[in-house]
Amino acid sequence: MKTLVFYFIALTALFSCSSLPFGQKVKEPFRGNAYESNNRFFRGTGKGESSSDNVARSKADIEAKAVLAGQVNTTMKQVSDQYLGQTQNDRAADVADKFQSLVREVMNTNIADLRKIGEEKYFDKKQNKYTVFIAYEIKKNAMFRFMKKQAKTNQAIDERQQEVIQKILDEELKKSESEEK
Repeated sequence: MKTLVFYFIALTALFSCSSLPFGQKVKEPFRGNAYESNNRFFRGTGKGESSSDNVARSKADIEAKAVLAGQVNTTMKQVSDQYLGQTQNDRAADVADKFQSLVREVMNTNIADLRKIGEEKYFDKKQNKYTVFIAYEIKKNAMFRFMKKQAKTNQAIDERQQEVIQKILDEELKKSESEEK
């Protein structure tokens, strides 16, 4: 019994100390379900710090957009991998490569229907430092429609590959639109 009481006191003392092994937990803006990707939206957040507010904002902006681009790219990679797994024809790998190439091209040039859903700026006088948080979202169906337009204008994709890519994007559009209802 004394041992149990000792452990309880030791644990209480450990957790009540401000010198926890990881430091004090901090609640940052734009965290939680409302800022996470789901079946309808790709969402990304970014944080930037600098002595200049413009630089801090740019860093946060770049980080949030990079998170979004990574999510879109990962989703499209999964879609093309599914296509490869379901298709037995000898050109499936070529179509999947073209599809991935299209995704990279789209992400390098434009992110369709990008919407800022939040921005907060803080200034720390002690450290003379700005911290900016930014949150963006993209409607999945708008992104898929944009990709369909880009695929139609891409000269590197032949007619057969074009049909397959359009079919893949149509299926993804149906999924995202069914989630909206």
